[in-house]
Amino acid sequence: MAVEKHMASSSLAEVVDRILDKGIVIDAFARVSLVGIELLSIEARIVIASVETYLKYAEAIGLTSRVA
Repeated sequence: MAVEKHMASSSLAEVVDRILDKGIVIDAFARVSLVGIELLSIEARIVIASVETYLKYAEAIGLTSRVA
């Protein structure tokens, strides 16, 4: 009896669909200093999600208001 191993492969479209459905947040902070003097400070937050996903979660935490 032979054991077969199947690796699940995803197409680019499936990966993009999953990212837009669930969303991704990338939060980065970088600081460059020389002899205790801060020369450069960078903060970045990148959110990748579909509009529907963003609105669902923004409403859940109170970032949006309902327009009647």
